[in-house]
Amino acid sequence: MRRTHTMPFGARLLAGGGARFSLWAPAAQEAALWYRPTPKAAARTLPATRSDGGWWQANAADAGAGTPYRWLIDGKLAVPDPASRSNPWGPHEPSVVTDPASHEWKTDWAGRPWNELVFYELHVGSFSPLGTYEGAIRKLPELAALGFTALELMPLASFGGQWGWGYDGVLPFAPHAAYGSPQDLKRLVDEAHALGMCVFLDVVYNHFGPDGNYLHAYAPPFFSSSHASPWGAAINFDQEGSAVVRDFFVHNALYWIEEFGMDGLRLDAVHAIADDSRPDILQELSARVRELATASGRLVHLVLENEKNQPARLSSSPEPGLYDAQWNDDFHHAVHVALTEESQGYYAKFARHPLALLARVLTHGFAFPEAAGVAGGDPVPLPCMVNFIGNHDQIGNRAFGERLGQLAPAEGAELALLLALLTPATPMVFMGDEFAASTPFLYFANWDGGLRDAVREGRAREFGHAVTGDAVLPDPCDVATLRASRLQWEESDTAAGQARRALVQKALAVRRAWFQPRLAQLRTQGHVAEFVGETGLRVAWHYQDGVTLGMEMNLGPDAVVATPSGAAGRVPAEIFSHRWNADGGVWAPWSARWTASEGRP
Repeated sequence: MRRTHTMPFGARLLAGGGARFSLWAPAAQEAALWYRPTPKAAARTLPATRSDGGWWQANAADAGAGTPYRWLIDGKLAVPDPASRSNPWGPHEPSVVTDPASHEWKTDWAGRPWNELVFYELHVGSFSPLGTYEGAIRKLPELAALGFTALELMPLASFGGQWGWGYDGVLPFAPHAAYGSPQDLKRLVDEAHALGMCVFLDVVYNHFGPDGNYLHAYAPPFFSSSHASPWGAAINFDQEGSAVVRDFFVHNALYWIEEFGMDGLRLDAVHAIADDSRPDILQELSARVRELATASGRLVHLVLENEKNQPARLSSSPEPGLYDAQWNDDFHHAVHVALTEESQGYYAKFARHPLALLARVLTHGFAFPEAAGVAGGDPVPLPCMVNFIGNHDQIGNRAFGERLGQLAPAEGAELALLLALLTPATPMVFMGDEFAASTPFLYFANWDGGLRDAVREGRAREFGHAVTGDAVLPDPCDVATLRASRLQWEESDTAAGQARRALVQKALAVRRAWFQPRLAQLRTQGHVAEFVGETGLRVAWHYQDGVTLGMEMNLGPDAVVATPSGAAGRVPAEIFSHRWNADGGVWAPWSARWTASEGRP
């Protein structure tokens, strides 16, 4: 089985030999293709032909897979192909023609339904000792054995420098070369599928990075003249020229799904996408992806990061224009504040009564829908929420990249992890938390020159207040910061690491038996929570067949005295417990149990 995504951008091999190259450069007066047919051949320059709408084309009969090429704009500016499938020497160097059909997929895979997904977020460069796709492949069997069913890869679009988080990509179709070749990435996806795991990719459609982006010079309509983003020029999705720009990003989404076999995408920070058109780009992209999924018979899922908390963009069924789920920062913030008592920044509105907001999240989805300053709103289907106690942002955007286990009592952090795994919401675990990793996840970026200085100064301004005593703020542009963030896998083999892994494995088995098969019957509303003492919470999730799954939890260091549940006539059966001891109606510290009534798996 071979896969190729056909698109109007970039280089395309021709059936009769050679390749066709297409570039949208509406501001260019002339364009030419520079390429080297073979490694020993002299480089050639081929004038391109202009067509309507700002397009340029060149056909090279002696070009093929492996041919390096770049575009020459107005005879003086050499640029990579913005739709390059491979840029092995970085975004300032030539692109390389690839043969997408050269990879033969070994796994006949149609995906997994949403209710089966348990996400594991990882950064390829710091996940394994190798920091490559191959390094990640070697760890896949361990993750599958624990019960994870979906990898979520942080962005892979080519960016300036050798290492970084990936959110400043400039060549959205070219996988970052430091991790391996496009073929290596396809093999990672193939191996994951063979183990029954989906693969999701984090994509960034709200800005281009600052290093290696040449689009301003020859295609200024890529950028909005009226909207801005927190990272510079906003992408133009609603002004003159936006039809091509929208097509560029829609094809990027389709490309990862069709050509690389991705099972879904997580769209980064869509609250920073400005688009006043209707349908907007998020609706159009979803509709096109749903169309592809239907035509191919695959299960493909779409996830948002959206600080606006817009329930209207979410649906528990794969509807065109809508999304399957959203990362639920409200869950993270409520748990984090309850355990750490931090109240700075976006934690402030959770500080007054975090347990009350956690109760609302567990029963309604969002604590603050529509990004309101006041809790409220109608319930959101709980499976549309992706809950986590840490991710790259919540850990890495701290001065010292601490995980929850370094900020809160170890028993509390462990209980919080179980809480993320055992509710009707969709769980996600950040790499290393499955074995209680001690390594931080710091912000790192391989910038040089003025950009490096600006990043260092910005971090010092933002986090200078957090540096006390002899502490030194990690330098984001020092490779030592990347190395400090790399998981130390020997920790997973310690007694503590093995105990955490066993706990996660057991919890996910309970999830598969009780929560996963029941999600289709989960009621949209009517779930309830009640407080027990200062730190206790009793939650009941109701299903259409009359079954109730419950949780009783003490998220605190002191025992709490519990009153009997008000659910008359039900004798719940315990399905899982952690540190639970409720003798005499007293709940032990940092303990929880999960129950089921009127039903068995």
